[in-house]
Amino acid sequence: MAGTGPAPKPAAERRRRNTDPVAGTVLPADGYTGPAPDLPGGHDYDSRTLAWYNTWKSSPQAATFLATDWQRLAMLAELVEQYWEEPKKDLLGEIRLNEASLGGTAADRMRLRWSLGVPEVGRGSARAAERAAARRAGADPRDRLRAVGDE
Repeated sequence: MAGTGPAPKPAAERRRRNTDPVAGTVLPADGYTGPAPDLPGGHDYDSRTLAWYNTWKSSPQAATFLATDWQRLAMLAELVEQYWEEPKKDLLGEIRLNEASLGGTAADRMRLRWSLGVPEVGRGSARAAERAAARRAGADPRDRLRAVGDE
């Protein structure tokens, strides 16, 4: 029979108390815009390698990079260049392993306890932000409905 049994606990008592003891890092949602080194080497890289490197330079993860991380990325660019010249499974595995240590996928960022911040709202998306705030506030969309003929 429905409704029998003990009453549920209040929400404050049901909440998890085993929160993560290590604070995570919030990455800038709009990506990194600070100074970043160019690829070293003095030779021409393949356009795909340059696009790969520029993606990493402007990624949110780049905000956390130290000199050693930039050095790793430059070394990794050489492997990416070799991969474009002659694709090999072993080379791709090494690239993926290094990208994982830099937070290349969503799973890697979760493992590193990195999360993306809230992007800044531009002029064009002000209405979308208002709609999202109304949804979060629990506003009932049916409140906007009117009967036909009511003015």
